Amino acid sequence: MVSDNPTAMVLFSGGIDSTTCLALAIERYGKDKVIPLSIIYGQKHFKELEAAEKILRYYKIEGAELDLTNIFADSNCSLLSHSTEEIPEQSYEEQLKNQNGAPVTTYVPFRNGLFLSAAASMALSKNCSVIYYGAHQDDAAGSAYPDCSEAFYKSMNTAIWEGSGHALKIEAPFINKNKAQVVKEGLRLKVPYELTWSCYEGNERPCGKCGTCIDRKLAFEANGIKDPSLNI
Repeated sequence: MVSDNPTAMVLFSGGIDSTTCLALAIERYGKDKVIPLSIIYGQKHFKELEAAEKILRYYKIEGAELDLTNIFADSNCSLLSHSTEEIPEQSYEEQLKNQNGAPVTTYVPFRNGLFLSAAASMALSKNCSVIYYGAHQDDAAGSAYPDCSEAFYKSMNTAIWEGSGHALKIEAPFINKNKAQVVKEGLRLKVPYELTWSCYEGNERPCGKCGTCIDRKLAFEANGIKDPSLNI
């Protein structure tokens, strides 16, 4: 059964969505009852993880790390360090026009499924009763990232709930929100968005051209403010 004094694990990359999830979990449970989990998966750069460290220092909270790099060794996803694919400089909407129903090339195969499964094992060992992850409507749209869809979330939640003996569940608080609404919630929570990193490139500054940079910029504009990380 779920604990009366729950501890939450948060899948935490250092980007907008996961940092807003972290802030929400801290508000709901208190930072002493929150465990941020950052996962290394062979990504091309570590800018998000560097951002995650800064955000953890901001909240004065200790995080955990897990390395799952080897599992993606056979994938040619453009986000991975060994990939021969270039990261597209287009919005997700534009990318999907050429995908014939397939996910975008920055989709890491079943990444969220793997992350949530691994997190479930760790969460149970640490007596957590809930795992937060930051999936939202914009990432799920058009099956760009199918492991961000509401159907995926519900299925994984059922699997983890049953597989944990009804001890652990998943929360995806933004599953029915778009990125602009995520940012709106983060502004309410006073999330330090200036410390976050979303860009798929690992340069000194965000490229402003990849799908996630474009989505991020538009989300801030929809809230009437400029993205604090983009000086373009």
